[in-house]
Parts: sequence; structure tokens; C-alpha cells
Amino acid sequence: MRANELDEKFDAGEDITAHLDLAAARRPLRDQRRVNVDFPGWMVESLDREAQRLGVTRQSVIKMWIAERLEQRAS
Repeated sequence: MRANELDEKFDAGEDITAHLDLAAARRPLRDQRRVNVDFPGWMVESLDREAQRLGVTRQSVIKMWIAERLEQRAS
């Protein structure tokens, strides 16, 4: 199938997943790397309270806050 045909099907709201190789799909700039960080106990407790307040995991809070800070620095 030509790209313009696929575009037309997508724009028309048709399901195009049968035409995609999902096994080869990847999300650019989304590769994960593990990083270990040691925090003092009081900080972990504060992170846990914030995570509970937001209804997310501690890791999510840390990632959100770091992402916000990095976006601020990039502006």
C-alpha cells in the first residue's frame, strides 16, 4: 500500500492497524534506562505522601517532577 493510500484511510477514520508492522514499532526518545538514586528517609516519606495524594506511584512523582524541571530549564 502506498503512503498516500494509508494516509487517506487514516484520515477517513478507518482502522489501519492491519497494515502496520507493530512488532517493529518503537517510540523515539522513549527508551528506558535504569538509574539508581539514594534518597534520605524523610524525602522518601514526603514522596510517598505526595504519591498517595496524587494517586500515583512514587516513581511517577519523581519522573513528573524531574520532567517539569528539565522542561523549565529548556525554555
